Amino acid sequence: MLLLRGDAFQGMFRSFERTAFHLEVRDVYRTPEEAAPFQRFLDGEPDDFAWQRPWLELMREVTESGRSVRRLRVVPVPHVDYTRWLLSISGFNVEAGEEIRWLPRAAVRGLPVADDDFWLLDDRRVVFTLFEADGSGAGGAVTEDPAIVRHCVRVRAALWAAGTPHDDYVKG
Repeated sequence: MLLLRGDAFQGMFRSFERTAFHLEVRDVYRTPEEAAPFQRFLDGEPDDFAWQRPWLELMREVTESGRSVRRLRVVPVPHVDYTRWLLSISGFNVEAGEEIRWLPRAAVRGLPVADDDFWLLDDRRVVFTLFEADGSGAGGAVTEDPAIVRHCVRVRAALWAAGTPHDDYVKG
C-alpha cells in the first residue's frame, strides 16, 4: 500500500475520472479544521462556514465536470452531538454536488460493512482513511488490490441501497 499525506491525499480528489465514494463509519472525527466550528455548534454560536469553503469549491468543480461524489455515513441513533452537527451542515455539501446518504448503525445488521472509512475511486482504487490515536486525520493508505476493491464495491452497493438520501433523512 502507498501512504498519502497532505497535498498528495487532497490531490486524489482532482485525479479520479468518474466516481468517488466515501464510507464514513466513525461516530466522531477530530480534524483540526472542524474543532472550532464544532465547538461553536455546541455553544449555539453562529458559524460563517469559511473553513468549509475550500472543500465545497472543490466539490462544485468536480461535480460540474461531470464526475460523481457520493458519501454514506453510518451513524449512531440516537444521534451524538457530532452527528447532529453533521446533519446541520451537510446541506452545503449536497448543494455543492455531493450525494449524501445516512444509515443508522442498527440498520447495517446482515449487510457487508467495513470497519474502516474508505474512499473508492473509479471502482479501481481504494484509499483507507487513516487516523492518529487522538482521532485526527493521518492521511490515506492506497491499494488497487482487486480483491479489496471488489469487497469495497460490494460494501458500497449494499450500504448505498440501504441508506436514506440526505434531504429525506433530515425531514424524517
